[in-house]
Amino acid sequence: MTLTEKQVLRYSRHIILEQVGGAGQQRLLEAKVLIIGAGGLGSPAALYLAAAGVGTLGIVDSDQVDLSNLQRQVIHHTADIGADKVESAAAKMRAINPDVTVRTYKQFVRAQNIRPLLREYDFVIDGTDNFAAKFLINDACWFEGKPLSHAGILRFDGQLMTIVPGRSACYRCVFQGPPPANAVPSCSQAGVLGVVAGVIGCLQATEAVKSVLGIGGLLTDSLLTYNALTLAFRKICIRRNPLCPLCGDSPTIVDLVDEEQPVCDLTGGGCASC
Repeated sequence: MTLTEKQVLRYSRHIILEQVGGAGQQRLLEAKVLIIGAGGLGSPAALYLAAAGVGTLGIVDSDQVDLSNLQRQVIHHTADIGADKVESAAAKMRAINPDVTVRTYKQFVRAQNIRPLLREYDFVIDGTDNFAAKFLINDACWFEGKPLSHAGILRFDGQLMTIVPGRSACYRCVFQGPPPANAVPSCSQAGVLGVVAGVIGCLQATEAVKSVLGIGGLLTDSLLTYNALTLAFRKICIRRNPLCPLCGDSPTIVDLVDEEQPVCDLTGGGCASC
């Protein structure tokens, strides 16, 4: 694959980076990243990955754009209210960069459909806002051997970790299962500062780009937390848990199941409204 003259100009700020160059940009153009959730986290991730020239981007969400989304879900505009989120997001991604192929999946992610969906992609971004979806995505990526960026946001806080199956701790090493009902409020119940979604979603896009390029150090075996009020980042070291029910020494999870959702209804491939 040879970059065209227009592509050399479009990606010139990447190409002049020693760690990227023309070869790295070609890898980005050949890469495939799946974004599950076209909400607060998925919005900035999708926009920046499209701008970066990631050649194939999949976007999964079953929801429609609502007025309450627009405070943080920056890929959607006022005129998009009522439209399917996947189509609204795809239109903006294609408008930013015609080099990018966008595949839309207006559906829930479930135990019976997620593994075939993941197989086509090199990296997965979890932009959902409920625990049932997060555990399902973690487990499916583990079984399929797909690197994954997990993130969550609530009020003024965000958290982020990258999981590489077989090489790092997984989500269940830290959080073994969903919390009891009513233990953790949803964004719609507790609120979220819109720009927190932008900060964390952009970090997820960064991890995807680094993974494709094979540069830097991924956020594996670490949980990065962020508080917007203090602008404090904290990296917490984590380790693979030998008692983890998924990746431990004697795993008890040998197939995918749909966890019961204790906080909100499972929508948008995992209610991506945060």
